Amino acid sequence: MREFPVMPDAELLVFQITSNDSKCDGCGADLSRGRMLFKEGPKGLCLECAEMDHLTFLGAGDACVTRRARKYSPIAVIVLKWSRARKRYERQGLLVTEDAIDRAEEECLGDAELRERRQMAAALRRERLDEDYVRRFAAAVRLRYPAAPRDAETRIAEHACQKHSGRVGRTAAAKEFDETAIDLAVRAHIRHTHTPYDALLMRGSDRESARASVRREIEGLLELWRTG
Repeated sequence: MREFPVMPDAELLVFQITSNDSKCDGCGADLSRGRMLFKEGPKGLCLECAEMDHLTFLGAGDACVTRRARKYSPIAVIVLKWSRARKRYERQGLLVTEDAIDRAEEECLGDAELRERRQMAAALRRERLDEDYVRRFAAAVRLRYPAAPRDAETRIAEHACQKHSGRVGRTAAAKEFDETAIDLAVRAHIRHTHTPYDALLMRGSDRESARASVRREIEGLLELWRTG
């Protein structure tokens, strides 16, 4: 059995799966080739269970975009894949926030190339989303959290309801616009975008400690968005 490499402190790693016989130790889901696995002690977790599914994969190849995206993202996770030919793990790219990629591309790419990349990304996003369901989920978020920032409901819905993701927006309860499912989606959004949770992981905190550190901040924002 191959050993997973150990990187310096504060370096987060995920491993791109090369076979179809992997399983998440968190939710028990089968992980097919190409999916990503995060090692937490002896456990191997899918990105959803590792709370990294809010991140976007940025493939290696453009050093300028990669360098700046890593700079602007509050969390950057190295993606490794086993090379059978070279018998070693090799970097495939990074998991970073989509906003960081957008900012890096704006600074590094020419107008024509930037437009082409944005069009391709938008087309891929449309394939992943059930647009009518996303709109209705977003409306349910806004109804329950009327004081949330402008457009927050759309960002929450697009993330939570992505097809084939296994996220809370694809559950049966969410499709009935259950308040608990909506709360979970909003809580995850706040954790990653309005607290230092990701930065704590980058500094070496484990997930439980990082969650405990930001719990009061999350509860405060949930109440503020609900009541104003």
